[in-house]
Amino acid sequence: MKILFLIMTSFLLLNCKELILPIKSDIKYDLQKALLGKKLFFDKRLSKDNTISCASCHDVDNGGDDNRDFSIGVDNKKGNINSPTVFNSRYNLAQFWDGRAKDLKEQVSGPIHNPVEMGSSLEEIIKKLENDKYYKKQFALVYKNGFTKDNLVDAISEFESALVTPDSRFDLYLKGDKSALSEDEIEGYRLFKKNGCISCHNGINIGGNLFQKMGILKEYKSKVGNLGRYEVTKDVEDKSYFKVPTLRNINKTSPYFHDASAKNLHDAVSIMMEYQLGMKANKQEIEKIVKFLKTLDGKRPKILDKK
Repeated sequence: MKILFLIMTSFLLLNCKELILPIKSDIKYDLQKALLGKKLFFDKRLSKDNTISCASCHDVDNGGDDNRDFSIGVDNKKGNINSPTVFNSRYNLAQFWDGRAKDLKEQVSGPIHNPVEMGSSLEEIIKKLENDKYYKKQFALVYKNGFTKDNLVDAISEFESALVTPDSRFDLYLKGDKSALSEDEIEGYRLFKKNGCISCHNGINIGGNLFQKMGILKEYKSKVGNLGRYEVTKDVEDKSYFKVPTLRNINKTSPYFHDASAKNLHDAVSIMMEYQLGMKANKQEIEKIVKFLKTLDGKRPKILDKK
């Protein structure tokens, strides 16, 4: 049934005029909450041993991830799944590769409580920080009930919601500036659509809006034991289904896939063509698609420059 759904979806998608939407240059968020969340995002005291912050695995000065195969957490523990970018995560249908968090608020608690990542708890964090003069003052100003677990989570999620990267060259192209892309880049986009990549990578986040099987037309042998959506639903039909990742800023977020098996964009495109689309693209086609993907780098989120 799921394969049939993919085929039907692909047919509908490929017959639509435009399936990717540009990110709006201005988005709505609560600035004061976001700035408070920004402070917390970089605070290593959120971890058990005061060594790991949210920014340790999500480098917002680069691609919003850490460019490692697997992130390093407290006690030098290594995770078993590639860290996704935090940029533009507000547009995802759910958070994490397996979608176990329905939104950014639910996502915040995951790494904090994970013994391999931050190994702490919201209760421990409140005890550590409740006498911090800055947090005590700012939470009292921003929230009526001051410094609480819920408000801590709300502030961090508000900051993450502000981490959008608008005005990529491709966004400008979609808005009507046809000179924003070269002929090769436009041809890469045409091949991206023609070959069916757009059936999963579409919408405002060019991904992030559905779950899909890794290895649709050819069995994919993952380098990690994670079974994706199955870990959440325990439905055997969900084995090896993962949230389709965003392609925005993809040029900055290597390595690729949940198991970090593709080290560069050329490998990633080649593997996707073979395992997801059942075809073997030639080097020239892959090169043009990669050129298109490199046009998806957006501007630095404005919240990062605010104080």
